[in-house]
Amino acid sequence: MEKINIMGVPFDSCTLDEAVEFCRGLLAEKGCKAIHTPNSEIVRLCIKQPEYYDIINDAALIIPDGAGVVLASKILGAPLKKGKVAGVDLMGRLMTLSAEIGVPVFLLGGKPGVADTAAENLKKANPGLIIAGTRDGYFKDDEEVVRQINESGAKLLCVCMGVPRQESWVKENKAKFESVTLAGCFGGSIDVYAGTAKRAPQWFIDHHLEWFYRLMKQPSRIGRMMALPAFILNAVGYRLKHGKPKK
Repeated sequence: MEKINIMGVPFDSCTLDEAVEFCRGLLAEKGCKAIHTPNSEIVRLCIKQPEYYDIINDAALIIPDGAGVVLASKILGAPLKKGKVAGVDLMGRLMTLSAEIGVPVFLLGGKPGVADTAAENLKKANPGLIIAGTRDGYFKDDEEVVRQINESGAKLLCVCMGVPRQESWVKENKAKFESVTLAGCFGGSIDVYAGTAKRAPQWFIDHHLEWFYRLMKQPSRIGRMMALPAFILNAVGYRLKHGKPKK
């Protein structure tokens, strides 16, 4: 797939369907590969703290999970022509794929009980889905969790512990996995599938206004939301400094 560099992060320019098919191939390979789903807030984190570039970019698939990233790509003159691919949507489609091809899944993250509820809901939505194990994200002993994942025999690991903890955790531990061939970092997706958090209505999603819906629901997020206009200003400054990318 075509890579588009957005201020140091090489995003894959792909549709959701293309991302799923790429993951199908990764599941069949040996060794653990990672999926990361950065939005504008995460790219801005890398800009402010460059040590995170090595963590975020350490993935076989990096999808643009945010309208801000897509807009920045246009400003930079290297548009992500296929648009946004939401991590929560990719996780859902990977559950469907796993049910179809018999891939066992491990869910890691959320508050105690959330992963269990998500597992039940995902199994109801995807008959035949094998949830090999679950674990909440409130742990201190990495080795114990790695051992639990290995004993489960899971091939697909969904890590939902928030940025940058989830990406750092996968990078530090993926060489220890015995059966996992694909580890996806999906943030708050586990809460959506557990029903403890709700996505924006489809109209907001279609018009790239999920951020506005979340702000209306949680006005306290205004501080975090300011990262989006700051990120766009970063993109404008980067374009003025470096010009249009050479083909």
